[in-house]
Amino acid sequence: MFRFKCGCCDEWHEGMPGFASESPLYFHAVPSLERGRRCTLDADTCVVDQEYFFGRGCLEIPVHGETEPFIWGVWVSLSKTSFDTFSASLTMTKRSHLGPFFGWLSAELALYPGTENLKTRLHLRDGVRPSIELEPTDHPLAIEQRNGISVERVAEIYAYYAHGHGRA
Repeated sequence: MFRFKCGCCDEWHEGMPGFASESPLYFHAVPSLERGRRCTLDADTCVVDQEYFFGRGCLEIPVHGETEPFIWGVWVSLSKTSFDTFSASLTMTKRSHLGPFFGWLSAELALYPGTENLKTRLHLRDGVRPSIELEPTDHPLAIEQRNGISVERVAEIYAYYAHGHGRA
């Protein structure tokens, strides 16, 4: 079982952590009193003003020496056409043959410089949330997705998000 020592609380934790956002960044740009009228949000999709479309997926980061990845649960913006296909696929048993779909990351991850609007590909998978692949750039998050991270980096991310310093 995966274990790591948290640098904040000095405790040993078991199991691979992961952090997720309940909604895309653009959702938060809408005043809270207007969201009920202007936004539709569920566990997998978000539509703002019938003009901006988002899908939820897993941005997986390999962890050196481990089989289970660290996962950021994030949202990506999609074109209307891609969103329609994505939405229709949510009830399908087999959907991995559809896509991938181009999107823009709609998340700001505090431990990285500017993550909003990084280019992505959303890959549908059978039976689980889609995977989010970042464009292979020199952005630190894209590098971590390609090259993986250490257990110490997992502990650093955990300490930041689990102990009240940040939100995914």
